[in-house]
Amino acid sequence: MQVAFQRILGIDVGSRRIGLALSDPLCITAQPYAAVENSAEGWKKLLEILSREHVRLIVVGMPFNLKGERGPAADTVAEFVERLKAEADLEVITWDERFTTSMAQRTMHEMGVKRRKREARDGTLDSMAASILLQSFLDSTKRSRVC
Repeated sequence: MQVAFQRILGIDVGSRRIGLALSDPLCITAQPYAAVENSAEGWKKLLEILSREHVRLIVVGMPFNLKGERGPAADTVAEFVERLKAEADLEVITWDERFTTSMAQRTMHEMGVKRRKREARDGTLDSMAASILLQSFLDSTKRSRVC
């Protein structure tokens, strides 16, 4: 079955959870989608989401430090990216994720989200960070080959 639209998935890889964000069908806006555990079960759910949501491109946050160099978690993310390329059979690119978590915390605070919810370990912050990452990518690629 041919799908008329396909989306872009943003991923913020963490040691415990993987935050996910999804573009709209026109690749203009990013919305927080979900968070899955960084485990074998979470990996299975991620692959199911790729199929169910008709994802055609994956943008994975790469942890750079303030100097623009790969941060300490970059090797783990690089391994994640290679596995994703092999198993998902989709184009996967990396994108600078500096400050996405702090921006997500600030955004949630400005939205009036209570501290308890902002600090909850339920994946809300992770998916919000993935959304900020994906929106940054979408904004930089307007009128390009991606959209």
